[in-house]
Amino acid sequence: MIRIAVDGMGGDFAPEPIVKGTLSALDKFENVEIVLFGDEQKMAPFLKDHPRLKVVHTPFFLSMGEKDPIKQYRTNKELSMFKALQALKDKEVDAVVSAGPTQALVVGGHFIVRRMASMKRVAIAPIIPSYDKRGRILLDSGANVDLRPEHLRDFAVYATVVAEKVLKRDKPTVALLNIGTEEGKGREFDVETYNLLKVEPNINFYGNLEPKEVFTTEADILLSDGFTGNIVMKAMEGTAKGLGMVLKREIKSSLLGKIGAILMKKSLTNFKKSLDASEIGGALLMGLDGVVIKAHGSSNDYAFFNGIRQAKEMVEADIIKKVSEALEKKEVENK
Repeated sequence: MIRIAVDGMGGDFAPEPIVKGTLSALDKFENVEIVLFGDEQKMAPFLKDHPRLKVVHTPFFLSMGEKDPIKQYRTNKELSMFKALQALKDKEVDAVVSAGPTQALVVGGHFIVRRMASMKRVAIAPIIPSYDKRGRILLDSGANVDLRPEHLRDFAVYATVVAEKVLKRDKPTVALLNIGTEEGKGREFDVETYNLLKVEPNINFYGNLEPKEVFTTEADILLSDGFTGNIVMKAMEGTAKGLGMVLKREIKSSLLGKIGAILMKKSLTNFKKSLDASEIGGALLMGLDGVVIKAHGSSNDYAFFNGIRQAKEMVEADIIKKVSEALEKKEVENK
């Protein structure tokens, strides 16, 4: 049985979509048990009895606008997110899913779960939509602004294991996001990272990738520092939203457009799903000594359900053990 801790109070619209997504996951996956941490009184209108659901009451939770998560961690260990992370640390559960504030989850991950021995940094690694509907791993998408080339090399090895074992990619490729495709492009940091990646035996290096190709590239893993990756991720989200708004505007602008929309209803639905990150799940916090999934703060119940599904798949793949083995192999080969 896979045991997952859920932060019931994390997210812009918590607890309703969190509780509903949790119950959907329990109905869908018979091999999952969930421990839900949060204010039982606030969650009660959406809760239902379930033999594989345990509710742990705590009235304390983080606001989505939290400015000082380190102070919050030091002053109140009873916050729902931190209690869920502690359950992972204590081996009471196999994974954590939270839609709470990102930096608080990174801070809690560092202080409670801790990093894997062979990882010097933690990366936020969402699976972003792609033209072929298979998704791509993007990292780091915001955990670290300042990184060293060797940190990105570690991320590349970690993400390669995830792409192989969870996304079922055969010989996944790693691309370095850059301002041009030619070797030697970018900042000194990018050039040094490129030189490390091209000789790393534990990955298949694709080369540099321009951001304009993010949605259509054949590369499975898109690698960058947290500043660049966060801009790419938010630009994709904004573009997808904008395209939807333009399409809706044009459909409504004429009678023929409205008739066409009726005839193309299925195609338009598929178009929307192709650009919707909620179809894929949350972001794995790569580098922690346990599976921690960051669901989007604005997750609806379906998006949160997919975050739980993603956590389940990571545990089923025994991803932490396999990554540890791959990183240990890298350390030996690079000595």
